[in-house]
Amino acid sequence: MIKLTVIMPGEVSERLQKMYEYSTKGYEIEIIRESSEINNLKNKRILFAVDLGDLGINIELFKILNKIKLSGDNFMENSFGSVLVNSDNELYSRDIARKIILHCNLAGCMFPGRPLSEATGSLKSFSTQKKRIPGMSLEEICFSDSRNVVERLIDFKVTKISDPKILTLHASNYRTSNTLSLWNKVKTNLIGYNIKEIHIENGSVRDCKGCPYKACKHYSQSTNCFYGGVMVEEVYPAILDCDILIMLCPNYNDSISANLSAVINRLTSLFRKTKFYDKYVYSVIVSGFSGSDIIAQQLISSLNINKTFMLPPKFALMETANDFGDIDKIENIDHKAKGFAENIKSCVSKKN
Repeated sequence: MIKLTVIMPGEVSERLQKMYEYSTKGYEIEIIRESSEINNLKNKRILFAVDLGDLGINIELFKILNKIKLSGDNFMENSFGSVLVNSDNELYSRDIARKIILHCNLAGCMFPGRPLSEATGSLKSFSTQKKRIPGMSLEEICFSDSRNVVERLIDFKVTKISDPKILTLHASNYRTSNTLSLWNKVKTNLIGYNIKEIHIENGSVRDCKGCPYKACKHYSQSTNCFYGGVMVEEVYPAILDCDILIMLCPNYNDSISANLSAVINRLTSLFRKTKFYDKYVYSVIVSGFSGSDIIAQQLISSLNINKTFMLPPKFALMETANDFGDIDKIENIDHKAKGFAENIKSCVSKKN
Protein backbone atom coordinates (compact mmCIF):
# COMPACT_ATOMS: atom_id res chain seq x y z
CA MET A 1 0.00 0.00 0.00
CA ILE A 2 1.21 3.51 -0.86
CA LYS A 3 2.04 5.57 2.21
CA LEU A 4 0.67 9.11 2.44
CA THR A 5 2.70 11.85 4.13
CA VAL A 6 0.37 14.47 5.60
CA ILE A 7 1.83 17.87 6.44
CA MET A 8 -0.64 19.48 8.87
CA PRO A 9 0.94 22.56 10.44
CA GLY A 10 -0.41 24.70 13.28
CA GLU A 11 -3.91 24.62 14.70
CA VAL A 12 -6.48 22.26 13.17
CA SER A 13 -10.14 23.21 13.10
CA GLU A 14 -12.99 20.75 13.44
CA ARG A 15 -13.85 21.08 9.76
CA LEU A 16 -10.30 20.53 8.52
CA GLN A 17 -10.02 17.52 10.82
CA LYS A 18 -13.16 16.06 9.21
CA MET A 19 -11.83 16.83 5.70
CA TYR A 20 -8.57 15.09 6.56
CA GLU A 21 -10.21 12.04 8.18
CA TYR A 22 -12.73 11.55 5.37
CA SER A 23 -10.19 11.99 2.59
CA THR A 24 -7.47 9.73 4.03
CA LYS A 25 -9.59 6.91 5.47
CA GLY A 26 -8.09 3.52 4.61
CA TYR A 27 -4.63 4.82 3.72
CA GLU A 28 -1.39 4.37 5.63
CA ILE A 29 -0.47 7.77 7.06
CA GLU A 30 2.50 9.57 8.53
CA ILE A 31 1.79 13.07 9.91
CA ILE A 32 4.19 16.00 10.06
CA ARG A 33 3.11 18.91 12.26
CA GLU A 34 6.26 21.05 12.54
CA SER A 35 9.20 22.05 10.37
CA SER A 36 11.60 20.35 12.82
CA GLU A 37 10.02 16.99 11.94
CA ILE A 38 10.94 17.26 8.26
CA ASN A 39 14.07 15.39 7.21
CA ASN A 40 13.37 13.87 3.81
CA LEU A 41 10.56 14.66 1.38
CA LYS A 42 11.83 12.69 -1.63
CA ASN A 43 9.87 9.83 -3.23
CA LYS A 44 6.65 10.53 -1.31
CA ARG A 45 2.95 11.23 -1.82
CA ILE A 46 2.50 14.45 0.14
CA LEU A 47 -0.76 16.00 1.26
CA PHE A 48 -0.77 19.48 2.78
CA ALA A 49 -3.75 20.00 5.11
CA VAL A 50 -3.78 23.64 6.18
CA ASP A 51 -6.04 25.81 8.33
CA LEU A 52 -6.04 29.58 7.87
CA GLY A 53 -6.96 32.23 10.39
CA ASP A 54 -8.74 35.51 9.70
CA LEU A 55 -5.66 36.95 8.01
CA GLY A 56 -4.86 33.86 5.96
CA ILE A 57 -1.68 33.20 7.94
CA ASN A 58 -0.43 29.88 9.25
CA ILE A 59 2.94 30.59 10.85
CA GLU A 60 4.09 26.98 11.08
CA LEU A 61 3.24 26.48 7.40
CA PHE A 62 5.59 29.29 6.42
CA LYS A 63 8.30 27.77 8.60
CA ILE A 64 7.86 24.52 6.69
CA LEU A 65 7.95 26.27 3.29
CA ASN A 66 11.07 28.13 4.40
CA LYS A 67 12.75 24.83 5.33
CA ILE A 68 11.79 23.36 1.95
CA LYS A 69 13.28 26.41 0.20
CA LEU A 70 16.51 26.29 2.20
CA SER A 71 16.90 22.54 1.65
CA GLY A 72 17.65 22.86 -2.05
CA ASP A 73 15.92 22.48 -5.39
CA ASN A 74 15.86 18.67 -5.24
CA PHE A 75 14.52 18.34 -1.69
CA MET A 76 11.18 16.96 -2.95
CA GLU A 77 12.51 15.06 -5.95
CA ASN A 78 10.25 12.28 -7.28
CA SER A 79 7.42 13.32 -4.95
CA PHE A 80 3.81 14.10 -5.83
CA GLY A 81 1.68 16.59 -3.93
CA SER A 82 -1.86 17.82 -3.28
CA VAL A 83 -3.45 20.36 -0.93
CA LEU A 84 -6.46 20.70 1.38
CA VAL A 85 -7.16 24.22 2.70
CA ASN A 86 -9.79 25.40 5.16
CA SER A 87 -10.45 29.11 5.68
CA ASP A 88 -12.57 30.98 8.22
CA ASN A 89 -13.73 33.40 5.52
CA GLU A 90 -14.01 33.75 1.74
CA LEU A 91 -10.43 34.93 1.27
CA TYR A 92 -6.85 33.62 1.14
CA SER A 93 -7.47 29.90 0.50
CA ARG A 94 -6.43 29.97 -3.19
CA ASP A 95 -3.55 32.35 -2.50
CA ILE A 96 -2.05 30.07 0.14
CA ALA A 97 -2.65 26.93 -1.93
CA ARG A 98 -0.81 28.21 -4.97
CA LYS A 99 2.07 29.45 -2.80
CA ILE A 100 2.40 25.94 -1.35
CA ILE A 101 2.31 24.43 -4.82
CA LEU A 102 4.90 26.84 -6.25
CA HIS A 103 7.38 26.42 -3.38
CA CYS A 104 7.13 22.63 -3.50
CA ASN A 105 7.27 22.55 -7.30
CA LEU A 106 10.52 24.55 -7.26
CA ALA A 107 11.89 21.89 -4.88
CA GLY A 108 11.10 19.13 -7.39
CA CYS A 109 7.54 18.12 -6.44
CA MET A 110 5.00 17.29 -9.16
CA PHE A 111 1.27 17.96 -8.88
CA PRO A 112 -1.53 16.13 -10.70
CA GLY A 113 -4.28 18.11 -12.31
CA ARG A 114 -6.76 19.65 -9.85
CA PRO A 115 -4.63 19.03 -6.74
CA LEU A 116 -6.64 21.34 -4.45
CA SER A 117 -9.77 21.13 -2.35
CA GLU A 118 -10.49 24.47 -0.69
CA ALA A 119 -13.19 25.08 1.89
CA THR A 120 -14.04 28.74 2.34
CA GLY A 121 -15.92 30.00 5.39
CA SER A 122 -19.36 29.68 3.81
CA LEU A 123 -18.46 26.68 1.62
CA LYS A 124 -19.85 28.62 -1.35
CA SER A 125 -16.78 27.42 -3.23
CA PHE A 126 -18.76 24.19 -3.72
CA SER A 127 -21.98 25.83 -4.96
CA THR A 128 -21.34 24.92 -8.60
CA GLN A 129 -20.91 21.27 -7.69
CA LYS A 130 -24.14 21.38 -5.70
CA LYS A 131 -26.05 22.29 -8.88
CA ARG A 132 -24.93 18.97 -10.33
CA ILE A 133 -25.57 16.92 -7.17
CA PRO A 134 -28.45 18.73 -5.39
CA GLY A 135 -29.07 15.87 -2.95
CA MET A 136 -25.84 16.55 -1.04
CA SER A 137 -25.14 19.35 1.42
CA LEU A 138 -22.23 21.74 0.84
CA GLU A 139 -20.35 20.08 3.70
CA GLU A 140 -20.85 16.61 2.19
CA ILE A 141 -19.65 17.89 -1.18
CA CYS A 142 -16.60 19.40 0.56
CA PHE A 143 -15.66 16.05 2.10
CA SER A 144 -16.24 14.21 -1.18
CA ASP A 145 -14.11 16.72 -3.07
CA SER A 146 -11.32 16.30 -0.50
CA ARG A 147 -11.48 12.55 -0.95
CA ASN A 148 -11.25 12.93 -4.74
CA VAL A 149 -8.11 15.06 -4.38
CA VAL A 150 -6.42 12.41 -2.23
CA GLU A 151 -7.47 9.56 -4.53
CA ARG A 152 -6.00 11.40 -7.53
CA LEU A 153 -2.78 11.85 -5.57
CA ILE A 154 -2.58 8.18 -4.59
CA ASP A 155 -3.44 6.92 -8.08
CA PHE A 156 -1.27 9.41 -9.95
CA LYS A 157 1.30 7.95 -12.33
CA VAL A 158 3.66 9.56 -14.82
CA THR A 159 3.68 7.96 -18.26
CA LYS A 160 6.55 9.05 -20.47
CA ILE A 161 5.88 9.68 -24.16
CA SER A 162 7.95 8.44 -27.09
CA ASP A 163 7.51 11.51 -29.28
CA PRO A 164 5.84 14.25 -27.21
CA LYS A 165 4.09 17.05 -29.06
CA ILE A 166 4.90 20.49 -27.68
CA LEU A 167 2.63 23.50 -28.12
CA THR A 168 3.86 26.98 -27.23
CA LEU A 169 1.48 29.93 -26.93
CA HIS A 170 2.69 33.52 -26.90
CA ALA A 171 1.55 37.05 -27.70
CA SER A 172 4.95 38.71 -28.12
CA ASN A 173 7.16 40.05 -30.92
CA TYR A 174 10.46 38.33 -31.70
CA ARG A 175 12.10 41.71 -32.43
CA THR A 176 11.39 43.12 -28.96
CA SER A 177 10.73 40.25 -26.54
CA ASN A 178 13.20 38.98 -23.97
CA THR A 179 10.72 36.18 -23.26
CA LEU A 180 10.87 34.89 -26.84
CA SER A 181 14.65 35.27 -26.85
CA LEU A 182 14.83 33.07 -23.76
CA TRP A 183 12.43 30.55 -25.32
CA ASN A 184 14.70 30.37 -28.37
CA LYS A 185 17.59 29.42 -26.08
CA VAL A 186 15.45 26.65 -24.60
CA LYS A 187 14.25 25.53 -28.04
CA THR A 188 17.80 25.05 -29.35
CA ASN A 189 18.10 22.26 -26.78
CA LEU A 190 14.91 20.58 -28.00
CA ILE A 191 16.08 19.82 -31.54
CA GLY A 192 14.19 16.82 -32.95
CA TYR A 193 11.11 17.45 -30.85
CA ASN A 194 7.71 18.14 -32.40
CA ILE A 195 7.13 21.83 -31.57
CA LYS A 196 4.21 23.98 -32.72
CA GLU A 197 4.07 27.71 -31.96
CA ILE A 198 0.93 29.83 -32.07
CA HIS A 199 1.18 33.61 -31.89
CA ILE A 200 -1.95 35.11 -30.35
CA GLU A 201 -2.15 38.42 -32.20
CA ASN A 202 -3.80 41.50 -30.76
CA GLY A 203 -7.54 41.44 -31.36
CA SER A 204 -7.56 37.85 -32.62
CA VAL A 205 -9.09 36.36 -29.45
CA ARG A 206 -12.11 37.93 -27.77
CA ASP A 207 -12.32 37.31 -24.04
CA CYS A 208 -14.86 34.91 -22.55
CA LYS A 209 -18.44 36.17 -22.70
CA GLY A 210 -19.36 34.31 -19.53
CA CYS A 211 -22.11 32.25 -21.14
CA PRO A 212 -24.47 30.37 -18.81
CA TYR A 213 -23.29 26.84 -18.01
CA LYS A 214 -25.86 25.18 -20.29
CA ALA A 215 -24.96 27.43 -23.23
CA CYS A 216 -21.23 26.81 -22.77
CA LYS A 217 -21.88 23.08 -22.47
CA HIS A 218 -23.93 23.16 -25.68
CA TYR A 219 -21.10 24.73 -27.68
CA SER A 220 -18.55 22.43 -26.11
CA GLN A 221 -20.27 19.31 -27.40
CA SER A 222 -19.14 20.26 -30.91
CA THR A 223 -15.73 21.51 -29.70
CA ASN A 224 -16.93 25.04 -30.32
CA CYS A 225 -17.43 28.34 -28.52
CA PHE A 226 -19.86 31.25 -28.81
CA TYR A 227 -17.19 33.51 -30.34
CA GLY A 228 -15.53 30.93 -32.62
CA GLY A 229 -12.53 32.40 -34.45
CA VAL A 230 -8.89 31.43 -34.05
CA MET A 231 -9.58 29.74 -30.72
CA VAL A 232 -11.88 27.19 -32.29
CA GLU A 233 -10.08 26.94 -35.62
CA GLU A 234 -6.49 26.74 -34.41
CA VAL A 235 -5.98 26.78 -30.63
CA TYR A 236 -8.55 24.14 -29.62
CA PRO A 237 -7.21 21.50 -32.08
CA ALA A 238 -3.62 22.28 -31.06
CA ILE A 239 -4.44 21.93 -27.34
CA LEU A 240 -6.18 18.61 -27.95
CA ASP A 241 -3.24 17.34 -30.01
CA CYS A 242 -0.39 18.40 -27.72
CA ASP A 243 1.21 16.53 -24.84
CA ILE A 244 3.01 19.58 -23.43
CA LEU A 245 1.72 23.16 -23.28
CA ILE A 246 4.38 25.84 -22.81
CA MET A 247 3.14 29.33 -21.96
CA LEU A 248 5.56 32.15 -22.85
CA CYS A 249 4.69 34.93 -20.43
CA PRO A 250 6.29 38.34 -20.06
CA ASN A 251 5.18 40.09 -16.89
CA TYR A 252 2.68 42.85 -17.67
CA ASN A 253 1.85 44.77 -14.47
CA ASP A 254 2.19 41.58 -12.41
CA SER A 255 -0.14 39.69 -14.71
CA ILE A 256 0.02 37.57 -17.83
CA SER A 257 -0.81 39.44 -21.05
CA ALA A 258 -4.43 40.18 -21.90
CA ASN A 259 -4.23 37.99 -25.00
CA LEU A 260 -3.03 34.92 -23.11
CA SER A 261 -5.50 35.57 -20.31
CA ALA A 262 -8.29 35.56 -22.89
CA VAL A 263 -7.00 32.27 -24.31
CA ILE A 264 -7.10 30.63 -20.88
CA ASN A 265 -10.59 31.97 -20.21
CA ARG A 266 -11.82 30.70 -23.57
CA LEU A 267 -10.47 27.20 -22.83
CA THR A 268 -13.49 26.72 -20.57
CA SER A 269 -15.72 25.60 -23.43
CA LEU A 270 -13.18 22.98 -24.54
CA PHE A 271 -12.70 21.93 -20.92
CA ARG A 272 -16.44 21.24 -20.55
CA LYS A 273 -15.99 18.36 -22.99
CA THR A 274 -12.37 17.30 -22.49
CA LYS A 275 -10.29 17.35 -19.32
CA PHE A 276 -6.52 17.84 -19.51
CA TYR A 277 -5.25 15.49 -16.79
CA ASP A 278 -2.87 13.81 -19.28
CA LYS A 279 -1.19 17.05 -20.45
CA TYR A 280 1.80 18.86 -18.95
CA VAL A 281 2.12 22.63 -18.56
CA TYR A 282 5.42 24.54 -18.49
CA SER A 283 6.18 28.25 -18.69
CA VAL A 284 8.93 30.69 -19.57
CA ILE A 285 8.44 33.90 -17.57
CA VAL A 286 10.43 37.13 -17.83
CA SER A 287 9.84 40.17 -15.61
CA GLY A 288 11.30 43.63 -16.15
CA PHE A 289 11.77 44.18 -12.43
CA SER A 290 10.18 41.55 -10.14
CA GLY A 291 7.03 39.45 -9.81
CA SER A 292 7.75 36.34 -11.89
CA ASP A 293 6.45 34.27 -8.97
CA ILE A 294 3.09 36.07 -9.27
CA ILE A 295 2.82 35.04 -12.93
CA ALA A 296 3.77 31.47 -12.05
CA GLN A 297 1.06 31.38 -9.41
CA GLN A 298 -1.53 32.68 -11.88
CA LEU A 299 -0.68 29.81 -14.22
CA ILE A 300 -0.86 27.33 -11.35
CA SER A 301 -4.34 28.59 -10.46
CA SER A 302 -5.73 28.71 -13.96
CA LEU A 303 -4.14 25.72 -15.66
CA ASN A 304 -3.18 23.24 -12.93
CA ILE A 305 -5.86 23.82 -10.27
CA ASN A 306 -8.73 24.85 -12.55
CA LYS A 307 -8.04 23.30 -15.96
CA THR A 308 -6.39 20.05 -14.70
CA PHE A 309 -3.03 20.23 -16.54
CA MET A 310 -0.26 18.32 -14.75
CA LEU A 311 2.37 20.51 -13.10
CA PRO A 312 5.76 18.83 -13.61
CA PRO A 313 8.74 19.55 -11.34
CA LYS A 314 10.22 23.05 -11.79
CA PHE A 315 7.58 23.92 -14.36
CA ALA A 316 8.64 27.56 -14.76
CA LEU A 317 11.86 29.16 -15.99
CA MET A 318 11.78 32.62 -14.38
CA GLU A 319 14.25 35.41 -15.17
CA THR A 320 14.53 39.21 -14.88
CA ALA A 321 15.36 41.31 -17.95
CA ASN A 322 14.16 44.83 -18.74
CA ASP A 323 15.47 46.30 -21.99
CA PHE A 324 15.45 44.08 -25.04
CA GLY A 325 18.68 42.09 -25.10
CA ASP A 326 19.16 42.11 -21.35
CA ILE A 327 18.27 38.42 -21.25
CA ASP A 328 21.59 37.67 -23.00
CA LYS A 329 23.50 39.47 -20.24
CA ILE A 330 22.27 37.18 -17.44
CA GLU A 331 25.05 35.04 -16.04
CA ASN A 332 24.88 31.40 -17.16
CA ILE A 333 21.62 32.03 -19.05
CA ASP A 334 22.44 29.49 -21.78
CA HIS A 335 23.15 26.91 -19.10
CA LYS A 336 19.83 27.72 -17.37
CA ALA A 337 17.93 27.41 -20.66
CA LYS A 338 19.59 24.08 -21.39
CA GLY A 339 18.76 22.86 -17.89
CA PHE A 340 15.11 23.79 -18.37
CA ALA A 341 14.98 21.90 -21.68
CA GLU A 342 16.67 18.87 -20.10
CA ASN A 343 14.12 18.97 -17.28
CA ILE A 344 11.30 18.81 -19.83
CA LYS A 345 12.92 15.90 -21.62
CA SER A 346 13.73 13.90 -18.50
CA CYS A 347 10.23 14.30 -17.04
CA VAL A 348 8.13 13.70 -20.16
CA SER A 349 10.07 12.06 -22.95
CA LYS A 350 11.20 8.49 -23.51
CA LYS A 351 13.84 9.87 -25.88
CA ASN A 352 16.02 11.20 -23.09
